[in-house]
This record gives sequence, structure tokens and C-alpha cells, in this order.
Amino acid sequence: MGIFRKIWAIYAVILFLLMMFLSLPIVLINGMFGSPDAVLRRNIHYLHHIFTPIFLACIGIRLKITGREKLDSAGSYVIISNHRTSLDFIINAEAFPGVFRFLAKKELQKVPVFGWVVKKMCLTVDRHSAMSRARSVVEIKEQLAKGWSIFIYPEGGRNQTEGPLAPFYDGAFRIAIQTKAPLAVQTICNIRDVSAGSGSDLDLKPGVLHIVWDTPIETIGMTAEDIPMLKERVQNQMIQHLVNHHN
Repeated sequence: MGIFRKIWAIYAVILFLLMMFLSLPIVLINGMFGSPDAVLRRNIHYLHHIFTPIFLACIGIRLKITGREKLDSAGSYVIISNHRTSLDFIINAEAFPGVFRFLAKKELQKVPVFGWVVKKMCLTVDRHSAMSRARSVVEIKEQLAKGWSIFIYPEGGRNQTEGPLAPFYDGAFRIAIQTKAPLAVQTICNIRDVSAGSGSDLDLKPGVLHIVWDTPIETIGMTAEDIPMLKERVQNQMIQHLVNHHN
């Protein structure tokens, strides 16, 4: 079984890079028509809702999504989710009914082909630079004001602990409160059924993943003093879903 999982993971990586390469002409053609914002929305919609479901189907991953009807596909949210594997960002994209922009680490721009997409369609941050982090916060607020949803991993990076969640940073919660944007909480409940997670990227097998959306949390009226309460509330929600699905 271990050999099969490694081979399947290698197949998935090759397929992903090939599909990304073949998608570049579509992205470039889209860029010829409309305003920059309209072009960006079309391209992200293509990647999230055409590219991604095809890719997941080809690697035998099916998503069973609960609670998506609680979200407005045209709404503007700060979106958060748990994070354990390199497959997560694809799952995040497919599970949301609309489009959003990821806050991604700058290092991803170095990945062949995929890095170009990250540079064009995501907001990036150098986590080792205080200036870059401050600049990304300003940019996130500007994008939310324009009606975009922004996706942030509150754990900062992949959870490499044995616990269900790594400690949350304040950033996503602080931004949601400051911009009065609803907080949309997604939980990937059983990722270990298909991948061992961080440190074992060459580990994948087909399966069904359970994704749960909670009712968005309104942040109007909250202040910085509410951040600890908000973090604890979200952590408890996510852990309950993870426990229910034995992850």
C-alpha cells in the first residue's frame, strides 16, 4: 500500500503541473478582455471551479461538502480553514461557492508554472519580513473593500503537530474585525484518510473528504479585545468537526 500511495502522489504532482501548463493559454486569453478585476475573477473562477474539480476527479478525490448553502457566493468574507497537507489549497478552492484570493507565502512563487499563477492571482507575504507582513495586511484590507473574499490559514502554515490543530495566529481574526468582514470557517475533516500530511507529501490515495462550513461569524461590533474569544470559538468548532469525523 505504501508504494501505491507514493506512486499515486507522484502521478498527482505530474498531472497537476501538466494541467497548470496546459491552462496557461486559457489564462492568457482571458487576460485580453475586460478590466483587470474582471479578468482576475474569470481566471480564478476557472481555476477554482473548472480546473480543480477535474483535477480532483482524475486523482480519485471526491468532496462531500456540508453547509455550503450558508455562504453567499458573491459575498465578501475572511475565509479560514485548518491546514495539514499540500492538497488543502485545492480542496479549499473547490469547496467555496464563489471565488477568493489566497494569502500565500512568497516562496510558492518559485514553483515551476504554479509560481506564476501564485504571483498573478494570490496575495503574497514573506513571513520572515515584518515590512512584507505589514504591507500584506494593507493589501488584504484593500481587497476586502473591493468585494473580494480573502483566504488565510490561521495556523500560519501546515500543522506538523499530532494535535488536531496548531496554535492560531491573531492575523485573520484581527483583519476580519477591523474590516467588519464576516468570518467564514471551513474544516477539512478527514484529510488523513487520503494523505499522511506534512512531512509525507509523497503519500496520497483516492477517497472521500468531508468538508464542513459553519454559519459565517459576523464581526460587526467586535474589537481587538474579542480576538481571544473569537479564536477559541473557531478552534472549538473545528475540533468538534474533526472529532466527529475521527481525524
